[in-house]
Amino acid sequence: MAGVTFEAVGKVYGDGTRAVRNLDLEVGDGEFMVLVGPSGCGKTTALRMVAGLEEITEGEIKIGERVVNKLEPRDRDIAMVFQNYALYPHMDVAKNMAFGLTTRKVPKPEIRSRVRRIAGVLGLHALLDRRPAQLSGGQRQRVAMGRAIVREPQVFLMDEPLSNLDAKLRVQMRAEIARIQRELNATTIYVTHDQVEAMTMGDRVAVLRGGVLQQLDSPQRLYDCPANLFVATFIGSPSMNLVEATIERRDHGLLCRVGDQELAIPQDVQPALAAHAGRAVALGIRPERLEHAALVPNCPPEQRIRGVVRLTEALGSALLAHVEVAAGPVVHEEVLEGAAADEVVVEGIREEARERRTTLVCSFDAGASVAPGEQVEVAVDTRRLHFFDLDSGEAITVQS
Repeated sequence: MAGVTFEAVGKVYGDGTRAVRNLDLEVGDGEFMVLVGPSGCGKTTALRMVAGLEEITEGEIKIGERVVNKLEPRDRDIAMVFQNYALYPHMDVAKNMAFGLTTRKVPKPEIRSRVRRIAGVLGLHALLDRRPAQLSGGQRQRVAMGRAIVREPQVFLMDEPLSNLDAKLRVQMRAEIARIQRELNATTIYVTHDQVEAMTMGDRVAVLRGGVLQQLDSPQRLYDCPANLFVATFIGSPSMNLVEATIERRDHGLLCRVGDQELAIPQDVQPALAAHAGRAVALGIRPERLEHAALVPNCPPEQRIRGVVRLTEALGSALLAHVEVAAGPVVHEEVLEGAAADEVVVEGIREEARERRTTLVCSFDAGASVAPGEQVEVAVDTRRLHFFDLDSGEAITVQS
């Protein structure tokens, strides 16, 4: 196995479209790296440049110590798993898995040994004589993986391999791929638009937007410490709540004004916010940091916010309450893009901005008693507030 290094890599197509801009990224030997972002962010282009399926316009890509910019795909010692599996329908599972080795004229005894070993890892022993048409979607996906694994390449490249599976099977296969990758200690670059996939599978996750790397970190750090508004809204389900707020000085300290309400700001983050006193900022709060105040003993007034319940969703383990507060939402290009490429969502944000109201999604204890139309007080975990500059969209300070 070997690592993969992107050094100032860029891709510009013939019509002038720039798909990737100045990408610096180092994938460690044996690491599971996930590239995630919305459609058109450049993640698949980056993967295809590693594979040699797209020419590199700028910079260098290394596999191990070799610069591979000019190498043919067959000479890069990589294996790729696509979303459509690309199995040969006239061949059985064993022959599909062995195909790459056969074309390389690997001795037959070694081919049989490798196929049997990997079939055991993937749970395919009983299916080796079946053809693709006789397999389920999950089984076909495992055969495609097996075909890549038996080649024992330096790097595995996976381009949305689970996108054609139903929701339940996707969850199962996420765990299966992660298990196999760790068992083989295989250097893997995995592309997905699904942030849940990214968070549950990757050792590290690279978030891309418009061909530019936004943040590279462990899944938990991405969630706890988003670098900007785009990452804050893209990572997390439900996504982070964002509302306009003003930082104000009070009694030699700072507080956060949300509409006509005030929230305390912990002392340890006040120095980072001092330069924003008197200015509007974007205040971010994760849904699980909002609880029904009646269920939080001794919750002080400066850690509460009032609102009206507009919708409830009972999830069994929690109750999602959509609580409307009298303050404007954050209307920023990064928020509109990170929330979803959904015209209904975007228009909803713009309508709330016109009416100076914002709906906060709160993850209440399942035993909370609330109903649409009710006034409610929400306890805010002010130790876990996030603040972002409204002009740049960059994080001012975050709590981990």
